[in-house]
Amino acid sequence: MVAEPYLTLEEPIEHEIEIKGSRFICLLAPAPSEQAARAVVAARKELHPDATHNCSAYVIGGDRRVQRADDDGEPGGTAGAPMLETLLRRGIGDAAAVVTRYFGGVKLGAGGLVRAYGGAVAKTLDLVTPVTMVPARAMAVTVDHVLAGRLENSLRASSYEVRKVVYGAQVALDVVVRESGLESFPDVIATLTSGRAVIEPGETVYLRGGDR
Repeated sequence: MVAEPYLTLEEPIEHEIEIKGSRFICLLAPAPSEQAARAVVAARKELHPDATHNCSAYVIGGDRRVQRADDDGEPGGTAGAPMLETLLRRGIGDAAAVVTRYFGGVKLGAGGLVRAYGGAVAKTLDLVTPVTMVPARAMAVTVDHVLAGRLENSLRASSYEVRKVVYGAQVALDVVVRESGLESFPDVIATLTSGRAVIEPGETVYLRGGDR
C-alpha cells in the first residue's frame, strides 16, 4: 500500500453541543498509539463517571492500521461507528475521540443518535487546525569513521533528518528521507562519501509537513 499524508492533532480540544436536552461533550486528543488512545478513553470515563454514555473511536497510524469504535451502551452502530467514520472521512490519524452524553429525557432514535455522535465529532474537528504528516523513509547509512564527521555535518545541514548515530567498527547513521527526496538520496550520499557508503532502506515513518 502506498503511504499517503494524513492529518492529526497537536493538542486536545473539547466542544459541546446540545440536542433535545441531551448534552454531547466531545473530546478530541492526539493518540500516537493504541495504548495512548485507551488512556484517553479511560481518563474521560473517570472524569465523567455519572454520564449516560462515554462513546469512543480512534484511528492509529498513518496507514489507519488500527481502527476501533465503542458504543458504550448506545444501540449498536449508532455512536462509535459514526464517530469513527467522521475521523476517517476527515483524513485524521493518530487521534482519539470520546463523546460523553448526558441524557436529556428525549430519545433521539437510531438516526438521531448517528447524526448527534457523528456531528459532535465533526463540529469539534471544525475548530481544529490539523497538522499534516507526510510519509518518509528511514535509511541506514554505514560509513568508515574517517568519513562520518563530514557526512553527519552535511546531512544535519540539509533537508534530511539525522535521528541517530551509532559508532562501532563503522559508523551507522539513521537518516529520515521524505519520499520526494528518495530518488536523489543515494546520489547525495555517494557524492559526500566518494561512493564509500552503504545504504539500506528501512520502514516508512511520518514527519510534520511543515518541517524542513
